[in-house]
Amino acid sequence: MLTSELTSPTDVTLHWRPEAGAAGQVVEYANAADGDYVVLEFAPPGRDSYRHPDLIPETRFYYRVRPFTGPASATVDVALPPGDEVPEIEGPDWTAARKGGGGTRPVSSPEAAPGNLKAEVKHANGILFTWEDHAADEDGYLIEVKPAGAADYRVAVQLDPDSTSYGVITLPDEKTATYRVRAFRFGSPSNLTHQTTGKA
Repeated sequence: MLTSELTSPTDVTLHWRPEAGAAGQVVEYANAADGDYVVLEFAPPGRDSYRHPDLIPETRFYYRVRPFTGPASATVDVALPPGDEVPEIEGPDWTAARKGGGGTRPVSSPEAAPGNLKAEVKHANGILFTWEDHAADEDGYLIEVKPAGAADYRVAVQLDPDSTSYGVITLPDEKTATYRVRAFRFGSPSNLTHQTTGKA
């Protein structure tokens, strides 16, 4: 059951009960009940609330959460060299998502986990990830990161089905981090809840 409350005229807080066994919940919103929903967060499995702050005044916001499930790859640890520059890409764009496809295992099976995950450091803030697609019915792939000292993984990138490669430009707290890739499927959406923001 998803509930929402206005915690200020332009802040909405959501609460839900996490689905047991899910890899997490995706929190989404739209400005109409049948509108296009936008992902706010891939929440870790133990999270049961989300704050949506600083919203447009006097506007209606609709919310839903969906569990997602699916097996994750083995992890890789990456320590990037110092520096904060992101060089211009010369030649082919190594960051572009690539599809290899061909997986045959249902996402409900542990054997659908991405295989042979590799991380190639391209520069002080860039990592090229490659893996094998073993899943046949995935909604997509997630690259998940746990920065050094963090308690939970967070989703860095959501990719299309059959993806087997992507280049990540890292955030400042990801100089030393652990990564994994997950084949995932969405579960059924929760009930809708909505709030209309007040005057600023």
